[in-house]
Amino acid sequence: MRHLQRQGTTGGVAAAVDPRIRLLAAGVLLALVVSSTGALFPWIVAAFCLPAALVQGMGLRTLLLRLLHPLFIAAVVLLLKSCMGAGSAVELFRLGSFGVAFHADGFRAGLVIAARIMGAVSVAVLLGQVATFTETMAALAWLRVPRALVEVTLFAWRSLFMLYDDAATVYTAQKNRLGYCGLRRGLRSFGTMAGMLVIRAFDNSDAMTTAMTQRGYDGSLPLLRGARLSMAQVAGLVVFTVVATAAWSVQNWPR
Repeated sequence: MRHLQRQGTTGGVAAAVDPRIRLLAAGVLLALVVSSTGALFPWIVAAFCLPAALVQGMGLRTLLLRLLHPLFIAAVVLLLKSCMGAGSAVELFRLGSFGVAFHADGFRAGLVIAARIMGAVSVAVLLGQVATFTETMAALAWLRVPRALVEVTLFAWRSLFMLYDDAATVYTAQKNRLGYCGLRRGLRSFGTMAGMLVIRAFDNSDAMTTAMTQRGYDGSLPLLRGARLSMAQVAGLVVFTVVATAAWSVQNWPR
């Protein structure tokens, strides 16, 4: 699993960069993308991050699957803004009292929102490819993110795999006993499986809490506590921030 061991990456520059620097650089890009008032800068970020994820070892099919939901959301937002925007409109068709009109101003606003969505998602995709889950959580802990948030995220991540395995076992057992033959029987089997997963989630959380307490867990994540940041990498982060901000200001600087 990628949160325990990096798989499919080619190393290179990204592997040599400290996880805290990667996280801070991603945060800078996300802030600039979200605050962009135009569509050009977010698309430039996407055009840089998506090929970089492929270079770092992500498969093309995996990348397309990860972009499928954001692309659908962006398309829905663009369609809604185009049909419900303000200002002058051009009627496309009318069926009785129902009509659909195209709003040019709404379409332009929708393009900006869609660009922000894809730019932010591309940054998250690249960060997920060059940093493991454990590295990201350790960097967040070093940045003094509230301990409760890091702790809950770590436990939730582990519980996802446990519940997935339990759900696969229960589903296979139900399917072998013809538990999904017919809609009514399938709904009943699904409800039974959901109830069993809820009970197992509570049991697993109680067992995990007991095990962690007995092993001296105090809620801290000391992976990067004693590691010092390289001044060269800090300087690189400063240069990256200046360059990204300059590119952002070309489009968003007030005129």
